[in-house]
Order: sequence, then C-alpha cells, then structure tokens
Amino acid sequence: MFRLDGKVVLVTGAGQNIGAGIARVMAAQGAVVIVNDYHRDRADHTVAEIEKAGGRGRALAFDVSDLDAVTAAVADVAAREGPVDILVNNAGTGGPVAPMRMSPFAKTPPEDWSTIIDVNLYGMLNCCKATLDSMIERRWGRIITISSGAGQCGLDIGVSTYAAAKAGQNGFMRHIAMENGPFGITCNTISMGLVIKDTSQIQHLVDAIPTRRMGKPEDAGYLAVYLASKEASWITGQTIGLNGGSLMI
Repeated sequence: MFRLDGKVVLVTGAGQNIGAGIARVMAAQGAVVIVNDYHRDRADHTVAEIEKAGGRGRALAFDVSDLDAVTAAVADVAAREGPVDILVNNAGTGGPVAPMRMSPFAKTPPEDWSTIIDVNLYGMLNCCKATLDSMIERRWGRIITISSGAGQCGLDIGVSTYAAAKAGQNGFMRHIAMENGPFGITCNTISMGLVIKDTSQIQHLVDAIPTRRMGKPEDAGYLAVYLASKEASWITGQTIGLNGGSLMI
C-alpha cells in the first residue's frame, strides 16, 4: 500500500528539515524524487541520503519565487525524468537567504513582507502554474502544500505576515481542489506544528503537546506519501493538522 513506484515527485525546499524528510520517505516508497532547494549543496545532501538508502533522486536548484525559473525547471524534469506527477510545495518560512525575523506587525518593515509572501505564497502559485497543465492533460496528479498552524489560529509570536501567507495557501488549495477534481487531481494541505530537533531550551513547549514530543521531518513524509498515493484518491481540498494534538480544530 501507498507505493509510488514510477511516479515523479518534485519537493521544493527539500534541502533540509521537513522538505528533506518528505523527499526521503517519498523515495523510500519508490518515487523518483526531484529535490529542489535554493542552495544546491543542501539539495545534493538530501539526494545523497536518498541514494544511500537505495532510492532515486536528483538535485535541482532554483528559486520558487521566480516563475520563469520554475517553468524552466519543470520542463527540464519532464525532459529527463518525465512530467511531474506529484508536487509538494514545501519551500517557505522567511525565504532562502536569511531566517524569518519575528516581530509584531506594527514593528515589521514593509521590505520584510515581500520576502515572506514571495516564497510562501507566490512560490506555491508558481509551482502549481508550472505543473497543472500536464496533470490535467494526463488526468492524474497530486498537489500537496505544507502550511502551518499559524495560518489557522492567532499567535502572539511575531509571525503575522507569515500567517497571512499560510492562510492564503490554505484557501488557494481548496479552490484548485474544486477546479481540478474532475481531472483526477487531488489538492491537499498539511498544516504543520512544531518540528524542532533541539528541544533543550524549549521543554515547556514539548510538555504542552498532548503527544509530549516535537514533530520529526519524517512525520510530514508519512502523511505526504499517503496523500500522494492512489489509496487517497477520495481526499481533496482538506487542510490536515499534523501537530501532535497541539492545535485541535
């Protein structure tokens, strides 16, 4: 069950953390995984992990916020591995260059808005635009977007612009699910909770999670594999919380 043999998967922002976990699990289920990252060395590292485990992957560096670059990359994949069957929109947070600066919106400079909106929202739009026509033509496809609980509830941690982008992702995915369901394409969102490796300084956050642990990158991979599989063909337009029970809505 949940095998992806013969499928071509594009995972954006997969050079580390959640994206890398998704790429590794997808490859373990038989998919050919195109590992995107803005930083080529990160993508190469994930591909090396995939190949060490016996899977198939290829690194492809491009900026998801650049539609021309995305379109060219998707065409390159189609020419070499075949058209993208499964798109995982994972690239996000504060952009590829620097970590997201957390501050109240009133104190956030406007130049910080675009870096967050461009990668989280426009990056997703660009990748969907570049892959949907082929999926429609072949009458099969899977689009999975990695969002955040910040897009579903209010938080006082200085991430309001990020939350706006994530809420936009959630809404967009529901609409393209409606538009493309007749073509055998499902579109779902995974709303992630905290995935942090070193919890030594934030044990209080771990204690507040009902399952009493942080998420692991592979947790996202397991759910993504299911949503990408033929067994999940009757699930679309859903925003699924993956958070250990820390947000129950």
